[in-house]
Amino acid sequence: MILVTGGAGFIGTNFVLDWLTQSDEEIINLDNLTYAGNLENLASLKDDKRHIFIKGDICDSTLILSLLTKYKPRAIINFAAESHVDRSIQDPEGFIQTNIVGTFRLLETTRAYWGTLELEMRQKFRFLHISTDEVYGSLSNGEEAFDENHRYEPNSPYSASKAASDHLIRAYHHTYDLPVLTTNCSNNYGPYQFPEKLIPLIIVNALTDKPLPVYGDGQQIRDWLYVKDHCDAIRLVLEAGAPGETYNIGGRNEKPNINIVHTVCALLDTLHPRTDGKRYHQQITFVTDRPGHDRRYAINSKKIECELGWKSAETFETGIQKTVQWYLDNQSWVQSVQSGTYRLWIDKNYKGRGL
Repeated sequence: MILVTGGAGFIGTNFVLDWLTQSDEEIINLDNLTYAGNLENLASLKDDKRHIFIKGDICDSTLILSLLTKYKPRAIINFAAESHVDRSIQDPEGFIQTNIVGTFRLLETTRAYWGTLELEMRQKFRFLHISTDEVYGSLSNGEEAFDENHRYEPNSPYSASKAASDHLIRAYHHTYDLPVLTTNCSNNYGPYQFPEKLIPLIIVNALTDKPLPVYGDGQQIRDWLYVKDHCDAIRLVLEAGAPGETYNIGGRNEKPNINIVHTVCALLDTLHPRTDGKRYHQQITFVTDRPGHDRRYAINSKKIECELGWKSAETFETGIQKTVQWYLDNQSWVQSVQSGTYRLWIDKNYKGRGL
């Protein structure tokens, strides 16, 4: 049995669903069901006894320890995090609480639990922490991609909080010998992503005849990783990664944001053309850039490729087509997540940006 935190969010959902299609090992899924956590993501597991869902916060040490004591998982995978840069700029405190305090309390309760295990179980136990490439800061064009030894230079409250959590993970290994693993991934995309992030936002707005907001000049470069490739890598790191090590996971798909938007528009033109004959790219609207917007991220994945044999299965072209088609096929899900709170956030974030 394994314990997954944040398993009703975007990456966590995909991991849980993929895990249970490939394994009969049970999952305890702990999620606080904040705005981006959605039990509807896991509706297909409603009657699956291998999936045990618990609503709760990783900051709740008493709850965490009770779950560890009751279920005795062989591993913990920590997806739970606040992850949207724009939200961190407007309300950083929630990021400090979840990403730093939450990780600390999860580590402390795990250390107490791990100390009670018999020697063989202690040696097999793993704590896998899911992090981001944003902890490394911003690259200029021509600079080498981030590898595992790159200096940490976070530039937003979000990335700073994730950097702090990464340092806690490292410290608990070196101080207490806790068998931890860390992965730093590039921008994920795919099914179940909350439509505040670029790709689902563009799809949702395009289909409802709203402006497609692009920050600044749209030339910010990101490395795009299909979420199911990321899940494959996580399973491999859990199985074969060396305790104390960090593994960078990227898609080798560096693309400017404006190119992503044009690609999504072109796919929608083919898969779901507008009834008025117009092209979706005509809805593109350039807006005021976010404060401190990092210019370029890029991941060097050689370590996980060479040491563990991981390789992404999807190209960007195949992954983005699957993603756009999923959103077209799941309009009820899209509508269900666009609550009044979501609309208020979108209005607040883009107010005064020329949208």
